[in-house]
Amino acid sequence: MSAALVFEQLLNGLQFGVMLFVMAAGLTLVFGVMGLINLAHGSLYMLGAFACAAVAAATGSFMLGLAASLAAAAIAGVLVEVLIIRHLYARDHLDQVIATFALILVFTEGTRWAFGSFPLYLTLPDALSGSVALPGGITYPLFRLLIIGVGLGIAGGLFLLVNRTRLGMRIRAGESDREMIAALGVDIGKLYTIVFALGAALAGLAGALVGSVQAVQIGMGEPVLILAFVVIVVGGIGSITGAFIGAVLVGLTDTLGRFLLPQAFGLIMDASSATSVGSALASMLIYVLMALVLVFKPTGLFGKPA
Repeated sequence: MSAALVFEQLLNGLQFGVMLFVMAAGLTLVFGVMGLINLAHGSLYMLGAFACAAVAAATGSFMLGLAASLAAAAIAGVLVEVLIIRHLYARDHLDQVIATFALILVFTEGTRWAFGSFPLYLTLPDALSGSVALPGGITYPLFRLLIIGVGLGIAGGLFLLVNRTRLGMRIRAGESDREMIAALGVDIGKLYTIVFALGAALAGLAGALVGSVQAVQIGMGEPVLILAFVVIVVGGIGSITGAFIGAVLVGLTDTLGRFLLPQAFGLIMDASSATSVGSALASMLIYVLMALVLVFKPTGLFGKPA
């Protein structure tokens, strides 16, 4: 096993992790500030991917596709928050789960009606489709490096937004005591709409980025949503720093597990069986990671006690 191959897998894990962060950041903001369990977050991810693929195919511009993914997911988020979610804040979490699960069905059938049932494929522009030579003789796809860069940029931007701006101050105050900031004159309804739209836009952008390296298809958001929930449980609910660290840990655990376990089992069994057993166990590793974190830190790595 060469050092170059291991480093390449580390980059793959980091790329997967920052993509999960872009998805999970919006989810942890919504849950931390609004106390809302939003199962439809994965549907906004899917919507962003389809909007990017459709607009890029119609216009020939990948950048317009990315802009469309942000706009479509944010607009859908605003409509969902104003028409449905706003009536659920004071309701039990079970009501929120049922309502947002119904939204999954609505988004799935609406996307099928608007874009069809067949997968869509994005063609990257020539400027982004090549590879980059890295130190150590590694050749790595340029677009995957771009995803890492975008994820790190979003992480830095969210940290500054939450900790250095007036809006961020209101978001943190709303997380701590929503009744108090409402009494101080802050329009809590408008704040919630902004937070939900921001989370939706991030989910749409994550879908567009991932849709550029795999097929865009119906139902693609639900598996990623499960991983996003794992990320915020590991990192701690409501913490942007926790979401980033948790996402990187989950991404590296999943990628390195799928790379290393089949090779480890290959020492004691035939190649076909080793690949099957190793891949099956690797898919469980992220849940083992979550369980271990919950055993020693029930609030997550950066979560605060209620």
